[in-house]
Amino acid sequence: MGIATSGRPLILARLLERLRVQTRSADAVIVCGPSPADISGIDSGHPGLRCITSDRGLTIQRNAILRACAAFDVVVFLDDDFVPCPGYLQTVERIFKSRPDVVVGTGHVVADGIRGPGLAFEDALKTLQRDGEAEPTLEIEDVYNAYGCNMAIRIDVVRARGLEFDEILPLYGWLEDVDFSRRMAAYGRIVKISAARGVHLGVKSSRQSGRRLGYSQVSNPLYLVRKGTCSSSKALKLMSRNIVANVAKTFRPEPYIDRAGRLKGNIRALLDLLAGRLSPKRVLSL
Repeated sequence: MGIATSGRPLILARLLERLRVQTRSADAVIVCGPSPADISGIDSGHPGLRCITSDRGLTIQRNAILRACAAFDVVVFLDDDFVPCPGYLQTVERIFKSRPDVVVGTGHVVADGIRGPGLAFEDALKTLQRDGEAEPTLEIEDVYNAYGCNMAIRIDVVRARGLEFDEILPLYGWLEDVDFSRRMAAYGRIVKISAARGVHLGVKSSRQSGRRLGYSQVSNPLYLVRKGTCSSSKALKLMSRNIVANVAKTFRPEPYIDRAGRLKGNIRALLDLLAGRLSPKRVLSL
């Protein structure tokens, strides 16, 4: 299991605590933070735990984890604010053992706080308790891409093809899951695993600024279109939906979203597009 984290050691500690109730324990848990402070206070007695550091950025940290787990068969990336059901890892293992054509799998997100103000850890536990453990099943569904908050990857494909997360997508790395999934799709199936269930808290702390995210909402989809890992129709849908939402809600924004900042980032990216200098990495200068 790989967990890239930044600035949320208390939330990370709750996730590691939750992993102790998995019916199939991870053979190793590799946590990567950009500094020792990001992983301070982590229980060194957690089975198989290894803490590493790298430069800051989701794609950079996930690549460090990929290198650290090169000898394993499957790595399951979880966001530090994703709460899995007890049978999550066991279900993922069954799918990857029985379906050799599956190269990337993503679980079923029962509730997602990223679409609202965020969810408390205790609420996630109650939601999973109400949801109950899914019946053992090998039911899977082909999808365009995995959801990065919970994403399982077959390592031998990564090794054989020299694949890694694209570090041109900086900071929060918006759409890195789409990019990586579509590159892996050349070698097998990308699937949703219905019985691997969990709750994404959508914690708002330590996320990039509204202005930076707004820039990425335009720059990243267009970069992936040029790269060939995102269809133009999907990119247009993503960009138009986000820009329209930012315009419509700027004057009555949700208290947990910087709509004005996102809109400014959208506009800056569109101006850079017209000037021929649009690039995901320009977000670092905002």
